Amino acid sequence: MTTNITAGTAEGDGLPAPGGADAGAPVVIQDLSRSFGAVHALDGLSLDIAPGEFLALLGPSGCGKTTALRIVAGFETADVGSVTVDGKDVSPVPAAKRDMGMVFQSYSLFPNMTALDNVGFGLRMRKQRSAERNRRASEQLDMVGLSEHAKKYPHQLSGGQQQRVALARALAIEPRVLLLDEPLSALDAKVRLQLREQIRTLQQRLGITTIFVTHDQEEALSMADRVGVMKEGKLEQVAEPTELYNHPATAFVAEFVGTMNRIPAALLTAGQVRAIGGTVQAQDGTAISEDHDMLIRPEELKIAAVTGGNGIVTDKTFLGSVTRVSVRLDGDVTVKVDVPSTEAAGMPPGTSVEVSLAGTPVLTAERR
Repeated sequence: MTTNITAGTAEGDGLPAPGGADAGAPVVIQDLSRSFGAVHALDGLSLDIAPGEFLALLGPSGCGKTTALRIVAGFETADVGSVTVDGKDVSPVPAAKRDMGMVFQSYSLFPNMTALDNVGFGLRMRKQRSAERNRRASEQLDMVGLSEHAKKYPHQLSGGQQQRVALARALAIEPRVLLLDEPLSALDAKVRLQLREQIRTLQQRLGITTIFVTHDQEEALSMADRVGVMKEGKLEQVAEPTELYNHPATAFVAEFVGTMNRIPAALLTAGQVRAIGGTVQAQDGTAISEDHDMLIRPEELKIAAVTGGNGIVTDKTFLGSVTRVSVRLDGDVTVKVDVPSTEAAGMPPGTSVEVSLAGTPVLTAERR
C-alpha cells in the first residue's frame, strides 16, 4: 500500500528541529526530462527552490507537474536531469532515504491503523521507541487540531480530518522537504479553504521547503511564495503571485491565471493601443499589429448603462461585493467586466451599455 510519507535516515533521533536553521533545504531541479512512449511529460524543467520556500507548480492536467513532483520524491526516474537537495544529488537515492514528506490527493491512510498509529508510522520505520513515537505523533495530531481523534480509524474521520492526519504523518518525521500532490482537490470548498490556510500557517511556522502541485489557480496564488506555471512539460513562467497575475510572460500564463478578455486591438503609435473606442498605453512598449488581440482583465474595463452603447449585457455572475457582467460588444466579441454589485443591480441582461478601457492591457497575443 502506498503511504503518505517517505522516511529518511538519521543518526539516532537527531532530526532537524522544526523552524530551526536546518528546517528547510534548498532544492535544485536541473534539466529534467521524462517521456512515456511518445508523450513528453517533462521537457527540460529547471527550478531553484530556496530553503523554506513554498513553491506551487500550477498547470492543466497532463502538463507534467505531478511527474516532476514524483521525480523529486523518488517515485519516478528522470530520463535526463538531476534533483539536488542541500547540495547533494539525490537522483540515485531511493525514495525512502530522501528525508521528504509527501501528502497525496487520496490520503492513503492505513485503514487498520488509528490516527495516532498512522501519524507514527514513519517514526516506527525509523526505529523510534514506542513511547517517543507516540509522544511525537500526539504532538503532530495536536498541531493539526486532531488530538481528540487519536484513537479513531480512517473510516471514522471526515475527508478533511483524514487529510490532516496525512499531513501530520508527513510532518512527523520532520522532513526538510514537503511534497504536496493536489492534497485538497477531493475536499469540499469550505474544508479546502480551511486546510489551505492551515497548511500555509504550518509551513511558515516550521520553515519546511515545500513543493505544492495543483491545477487550482486560487490555491496556488493564495498559498505560494512563488508559482511556476507549466504547459506541455515546460515551465512557462515562475514568479511571485502578484507578478504572475499582473505581468504574465506569455498569453498562456495570462489566460490560465485569472480571468482574461481578448479584444481586437490596433497600434496607433509606439506603445499606444486602440481598442473598443479608447486608447491606453501598452505595458513595456508592446507593439500591436492588426492580427493581434489585447489581453485585459475584467477589473481593467469599465461599464455604464447608456442608450445606444457599444454592447449588450448577456449575463451576470454575483461574486459578493463585485458582479461579473458579460457583455456582447459590436463585432460579436464577448467580454467580462467586474462591476460593484450595487451598480450591476441596474444592468439586467438586455441592457445597452458602453464598455471602455479603464486600465492597461496585460499583454498582447496573436489573434486566434
